[in-house]
Amino acid sequence: MNDVRMGVLGCAGRMGRALLHEISGTEGATIAGGIERSGHETIGQDLGAQAGLGGLDIAVGDDLRALMAASDVVLDFTAPMVTVAAAALAAETGTALIAGTTGIEAEDEARITAAGEKTVIVRAANFCVGVNLLQQLTRQVAAVLDPDFDIEVVEIHHRHKVDAPSGTALALGIAAAEGRGVVHDEVTERGRDGITGARARGAIGYASLRGGNVAGEHSVIFAADNERIELTHKAGDRSIFARGGVRAALWARGRAPGRYSMLDVLGFGDT
Repeated sequence: MNDVRMGVLGCAGRMGRALLHEISGTEGATIAGGIERSGHETIGQDLGAQAGLGGLDIAVGDDLRALMAASDVVLDFTAPMVTVAAAALAAETGTALIAGTTGIEAEDEARITAAGEKTVIVRAANFCVGVNLLQQLTRQVAAVLDPDFDIEVVEIHHRHKVDAPSGTALALGIAAAEGRGVVHDEVTERGRDGITGARARGAIGYASLRGGNVAGEHSVIFAADNERIELTHKAGDRSIFARGGVRAALWARGRAPGRYSMLDVLGFGDT
């Protein structure tokens, strides 16, 4: 079987370069190309050289349709508006899309889901295997513990992150709500400040911290009187997200059209 041809959106960014490195070192995968926004300084440069991989004889481009045509799977960890456009075009071309962008609004998530009717979309807030295991554990623990256990989701990221809570934190909160059998948006508490009153029983709270170059740390705290359970994942480098993204790209080959998650990739899709 031929290698899976993988294209990278935002190929000159930190995550884009990490993806190129991961594809380069993964058996069964090959780099098909990479694009950046029009006018970016790397346009026309050798894709491998700008990522520190050595020459690949592939130029950095800015044509999304051409990248789709050259690729079996495209990986996108860029920005919401880019991801929505990529999903629509992937539906036209039949190219699989691995979408790890966070901060996407509900109406745009619906557009991505619609694209999954015509092609394979693997959509996750976080492609790290460890984080997805944390999500599954959160769902299971929440199902066992009653609402006397307060749930708090705490996350810290680098100073440049623009959305809060992180997409991963929200995914963890949603997993906790699913485990409890409640509607997430009806029990969530965010951004406490000033005289807020006592914490509501059964609420799922969030705290977001920003600073330094932290790749990402997430904790789900279940706190009751006299005992506390904490589930934590700490990311040391973006390579772990790239590793999961490429794993998902390999998994996507030959799948029927649909919107999938990283839990599907890991075999938890039916739990």
